[in-house]
Amino acid sequence: MAESRLKSILKRRIGIEKEIDEFLDQVSEAGLMCKNGMDAYLKGNMEAFAQCLASIRDTEHKGDALRRSIERDLYQKTLIPESRGDVMELLEDMDALLDRFTGLIWQFEIEHPDICVEFHDDFKELLKASVEAVEAVVRSCRAFFKEINAVADHIHKVVFWEKESDKVTTRLQRAIFGRPNLRLSHKMHLRFFAKQVDRIADEAEDVSDRLNIYVIKRRL
Repeated sequence: MAESRLKSILKRRIGIEKEIDEFLDQVSEAGLMCKNGMDAYLKGNMEAFAQCLASIRDTEHKGDALRRSIERDLYQKTLIPESRGDVMELLEDMDALLDRFTGLIWQFEIEHPDICVEFHDDFKELLKASVEAVEAVVRSCRAFFKEINAVADHIHKVVFWEKESDKVTTRLQRAIFGRPNLRLSHKMHLRFFAKQVDRIADEAEDVSDRLNIYVIKRRL
């Protein structure tokens, strides 16, 4: 009887871990789609950009559905009660990062920023750093559930990419405001988008800081 109950608990737990993996896949894919969307926008390929927008919206909806399913199972099946609150907060944080990628592409679609060709490379490099920061957080989360001793290695990479994002943002803003033939309103608009991209890396670092605390709590 006890053995049967144990097998049932393990089966339910494995099911939730699979859902968490699928949810983290959506966060990772959203970053890649966001990169593809910006590349298409900068090239003026609005058909490809529209496809990326549709794809990232679908990814957001899948991520939301998975998060709700995981949260429901965590409560209804009373699994990992000692860490349930931390897991819930972690899922919410990762969902917010997914929303950040979706929101960025939506802002491009709504506001149509006029990004000068000379700034294209810096914008792409900036988004790459933010995507890498989020990807490192995704790997940190996977390790949290599977190999907790490896979390610190991935968090170190989050910090690295956040610093890279800051460097590119500073360089890009100086270049924008150093260009004399742009209207101030145009400069402000470009800076807004640069800061929106950089904010993704900042939030990824915030998530990694909280994840580090969850790791400490699990080891107590």
